[in-house]
Amino acid sequence: MSVRPKAQSVGPKPPFWRDRAKRALIFQVLLIAAVVVFLLYIVGNTQANLAARGITTGFGFLTNTAGFGIVQSLIDYSSQSTYGRTFVVGLLNTLVVSALGILAATLIGFVVGIARLSPNWLIARLASGYIEIFRNIPLLLQIFFWYFAVLRAMPSPRDSLTLGEVAFLNVRGLFLPEPQFLSGFGLIPLALAIAVVASIVLVIWNKRRHEATGKRLPAGWISLGLIIGLPLLVLVVTGVPVTWEVPELRGFNFRGGFTVIPEFLALWLALSIYTASFIAEIVRSGIQAIPHGQTEAAQALSLPQNLVLRLVVVPQALRVIIPPLTSQYLNLIKNSSLATAIGYPDLVSVFAGTTLNQTGQAIEVIAMTMAVYLTISLLVSMFMNWFNARVALVER
Repeated sequence: MSVRPKAQSVGPKPPFWRDRAKRALIFQVLLIAAVVVFLLYIVGNTQANLAARGITTGFGFLTNTAGFGIVQSLIDYSSQSTYGRTFVVGLLNTLVVSALGILAATLIGFVVGIARLSPNWLIARLASGYIEIFRNIPLLLQIFFWYFAVLRAMPSPRDSLTLGEVAFLNVRGLFLPEPQFLSGFGLIPLALAIAVVASIVLVIWNKRRHEATGKRLPAGWISLGLIIGLPLLVLVVTGVPVTWEVPELRGFNFRGGFTVIPEFLALWLALSIYTASFIAEIVRSGIQAIPHGQTEAAQALSLPQNLVLRLVVVPQALRVIIPPLTSQYLNLIKNSSLATAIGYPDLVSVFAGTTLNQTGQAIEVIAMTMAVYLTISLLVSMFMNWFNARVALVER
């Protein structure tokens, strides 16, 4: 005969304030309500202050005439252009100095980082000195150094430093020959694009062939020959449809050619050299993170030192280098906003500076500027994360 267990007596439910889950939910609701109330207060207070000062809100000011000039513009611009065009000009100037700075900093950083591990005592000490000097001097001081102590100390246009009477460097900037494209030049970029696509296809095919048969072609040299040779061949066949406009000294300054203003040179040099000192340390640490057994095994196979570095060390070191390298790229892009200290017309200088002062649309201007830097940083992070996933080890 089975005996049923006695049902346990259930006491009264505890009040909700003693239930931890309900208390946590209530606190979260109260916190969200408090944040919403605070934001509504801020918005209302801002609107009231703007109305009291007669400042209208909105982005209609972007269609108004700017009324000021910009010393460097990659697109057509004049004082009769709109504030919206000043935004585009400042954005393009920021992108140019950031992209060239990333390129130069990466090249310098990799060279210096590898040089610091050189068995040559002098080369290693020079690389170490470069890192310790430029990494520990504030970036703003380095910008001032290159601008005031170097570029502003250059000779006048009549006494310019010259290279073959075609390039001139003086206190007003760097003057270079400017290409003038003639009819038929459009075939050359097309040939370059075809060469790049063919090189990519060749590299992919060569990699698959190597994995399948163990045979490999010098795809790197063949690709380099395609990228350089095919456009040159088309250039010769089309009769060299390009001429060069050489700068000429007329009066007190040079006319013609392409001008690189000293503000751009100072900012680019400072950003590149400063960031390269951090990248060099990242490269050094990435290489030293590779187990010595890897290099010893490669050397035991009698591989030359350059192949050991290119095929064994660097591909593995990239997995360590890329994450902190991404941070340095983002820092360089954001540090480019220091351009306003020397008058380089970047986004902060011409839009968040001059445009804001003339229009008084502080909220809209600052919001647009912040959104630009946020978008650029997110895009760079996305690309670097994709590249990091491409070079990461694939677990079986």
